Amino acid sequence: FTRRACSKKGRAANGVPKAGVKRGAVAAREGGALSVVRADAVGFLRVVSVARKMVVSAEMCCFCFDVLYCHLYGYQPPRTPRFTNDPYPLFVTWKIGRDKRLRGCIGTFSAMNLHSGLREYTLTSALKDSRFPPMTRDELPRLFCSVSLLTNFEDVGDYLDWEVGVHGIRIEFFNEKGSKRTATYLPEVAKEQGWDHIQTIDSLLRKGGYKAPITNDFRKTIKLTRYRSEKMTMSYAEYIAHRQHHHYQNGIGHPLPPYNHYS
Repeated sequence: FTRRACSKKGRAANGVPKAGVKRGAVAAREGGALSVVRADAVGFLRVVSVARKMVVSAEMCCFCFDVLYCHLYGYQPPRTPRFTNDPYPLFVTWKIGRDKRLRGCIGTFSAMNLHSGLREYTLTSALKDSRFPPMTRDELPRLFCSVSLLTNFEDVGDYLDWEVGVHGIRIEFFNEKGSKRTATYLPEVAKEQGWDHIQTIDSLLRKGGYKAPITNDFRKTIKLTRYRSEKMTMSYAEYIAHRQHHHYQNGIGHPLPPYNHYS
C-alpha cells in the first residue's frame, strides 16, 4: 500500500489519504542521508558512500527529473534507466527554492521495482500532493529532488526503542472511535524539527488524526515499526550539468532547458 508522510513547513500533515492520491497514500519527508553528492568542475557527479555501498544513486534522481521534465514539456517518457530494478519501498520528495521548502512528497511502503516505482511516484509527488498545486515548468530550475529507499524494517515492543536521526518510524494505533490509523516520519524528520522521542510520537499521533489528550498509557498501546533509509538528493543545476555530459544516455532525445539561476 502507498503512504504519504511529509510535513509542510514543519507542521504535521493530515494522515488521511487525500483527493488526487491513490487510496492508502500518506505524506512523508525523505529519509536519513547516508551519502554525499557533489559536482566537480565539469559537472560530473560523484557519490561518496559513508558506511557501505548503497543502492540509491544520483542517476535515480536524474531519472526522476527526466520523468517530470518530459511530462511537463509533453515529450515521450524517458526509456528504461540503467540502474537496478530491484524492488524497494520508496519515496520521492521535491523541495523548492534556496530555503528548500517542501513542494511534494509521496511514496510507498510496499516494495516496488525501482524503474516503475520511481516513474510513478515522481509524478504522483509532483502533481498529486493535495497540499500543493501541480508543479509547472517555471518551477523546474528551483527544484531539488530526493529519492529515499527504505530498508531494515523492525517491529519493536517499546515505542521509545528507536534512535532520532537514524530510524524512520511508522506507528499503528486505534483512534477515539476505535478505527485503526497509521502515520510515519522518515528518518531525518525528528532531527530536523529538533524533536525528542515523545514529541515525535505525539506529532505522529496528531498527524494520524488522534484528537484526544495523549497520555503515557496511550503511547504504550502504539505498535511501532522502525526502519532506515538510503537517500540521495540532487538539485536541478546538478541534473542539468549531469545531463549535458550524458545527454542521450537515458533516452532523452530533446534539447534540455537552459538553467536559470535563482532570482
